[in-house]
Amino acid sequence: MRVVIGVDQIVTAIVAVVAVPLVLLGYIILGEKVIERLPEGLQTWIRPYFWALPAIGFATVFMVYPLLRTVVISFRNNADDSWVGFNNYVYFFTFPDTLISLRNSLLWLVFYTTVSVTLGVVIAILLDRVRYESIAKIAIFLPVPISAVAASIIWKFMFDYHAPGTTQTGTLNALLGTVGHDPVAWLVNSTTNNAALIFVGIWSITGFCMVILSASLKAISSEVLEAARMDGANEFQIVRLVVTPLLWPTITVVGTTMIINALKTFDIVYVLTAGAYDTDVIATQMFSQLAHAHYSRAAAVGVVLFAAIVPLLIVNIRRFQQQEEQR
Repeated sequence: MRVVIGVDQIVTAIVAVVAVPLVLLGYIILGEKVIERLPEGLQTWIRPYFWALPAIGFATVFMVYPLLRTVVISFRNNADDSWVGFNNYVYFFTFPDTLISLRNSLLWLVFYTTVSVTLGVVIAILLDRVRYESIAKIAIFLPVPISAVAASIIWKFMFDYHAPGTTQTGTLNALLGTVGHDPVAWLVNSTTNNAALIFVGIWSITGFCMVILSASLKAISSEVLEAARMDGANEFQIVRLVVTPLLWPTITVVGTTMIINALKTFDIVYVLTAGAYDTDVIATQMFSQLAHAHYSRAAAVGVVLFAAIVPLLIVNIRRFQQQEEQR
């Protein structure tokens, strides 16, 4: 296949690679020369704002403006660009297909978050201070560097299904065949497909939860644990009454991060089912609306998703600030 590169694309590439860095360099050099001529007190006050201005400009152009534009589009009619108020949002919260995506996103939020964080805590505690700790943690962490698309392709082969009586190329159905069980259409059957998709997400992120929680666990003083043992506490009581409360701030941060991941899930669902068979989530629903040129409805879905994630981001930021203050 022959790829034709247009003049506009070449110009855009040159601007991005050459012109933008040169403009920033000129801004820094000339700006510093101007600031150096100012009184010392004014230099101290203005310099942080001067250095932050380019970042604020880029954030405004590439983040704030698109967000505000999306909000405006969500209140318009896709056909004639007239104002329709909250009609697109009413559609999102009443149409059967979008309600299914909301239900599935809620399933992801509950099970993906709960299971991945719980497994992260349990694995971190069980592997703490054992001889094979490093090897076991490496094995559990291996899925994390794999992209969501690659992980989905791996599990697509694992879930592969053929009609009963034929050779099963999918690993799971081949194993079921060895014990005399009929193959299961994991990704087509509505009773198993959402659970299968969530499992792939859990498989790919548990190692991340484990590493973060393990690092926090290592920070707990061994003297505190020894004191609890000397007071007669058994290992279960130490975990429940000492370790878990000390880990709770980290568990909260990891949990809110997993909730954000659950709400913006897209890759796994799109690669494995493309949202078919009642597996749609909010992000794939937005993509589907865009694919059908329903831009106003897609914008409304995007705003709903953004509104759901922002409070969690604020919680995470405040938690990080509290941890920094404690240090």
